Amino acid sequence: METTIIITGAGKGIGRAIALDFSKAAKERKEFKPILILVSRTASDLDTVAAKCRANGAIVETARMDIANKSETDRLVENTINQYGTIDCLINNAGVGRFKLLNELNEEDFDYTMSTNLRGTFFLTQKVFAVMEKKRSGHIFFITSIAAETAFKSSALYCMSKFAQKGLVETMRLYARECNVRITNVMPGAVYTPMWGELPDEMKAVMMQPEEISSALLNAYFLPGRTSVEELVIRPVGGDINE
Repeated sequence: METTIIITGAGKGIGRAIALDFSKAAKERKEFKPILILVSRTASDLDTVAAKCRANGAIVETARMDIANKSETDRLVENTINQYGTIDCLINNAGVGRFKLLNELNEEDFDYTMSTNLRGTFFLTQKVFAVMEKKRSGHIFFITSIAAETAFKSSALYCMSKFAQKGLVETMRLYARECNVRITNVMPGAVYTPMWGELPDEMKAVMMQPEEISSALLNAYFLPGRTSVEELVIRPVGGDINE
């Protein structure tokens, strides 16, 4: 069965790992034929991951865009429906952050963080959910963070946006339960991705890898449709890293 999956922030980190794992599942599950719609702001990143996913047998489309641009996300959903007929899964993975002390944050930092983490996530989810609500099936994942419920001093804006995302998740679940749509909130702790920049080896050694988050997400996705994993909290075994 063909399954259409939109993954935002698919060029790097957790999004890239999710795309690759879904494409590998095409080899492992004969009935699973993924159509991956990979979204990122960086074309070169998309080209690289798309080539690897195609080599694993997945059908892949790429969309270089900023999800904060509503007209672009509207067009993405409409083009996907026109070409493939439906959307079965949305992975809201795209996210940004500016990590500074409170008195160092400025208006540009605020707009940069909120436009992607809140505006982009909300309007894409709204558009996709309308499709799923009508057909009474689908699965929406939000890759939030432990920062959706735990505050960190250097992450005021990031925490603010992730707390707000968690509010959206909880509200979406009220609608989704009425139409057989699954909603899963994935809250990772410290995962070594490009967002962290350069780090000492001893710190990287205790952080999680993107593939560890992706494998948990796929396990939740492939459960029977009658079962919904509502929340996944995934931390390094030593707990939170306060950096």
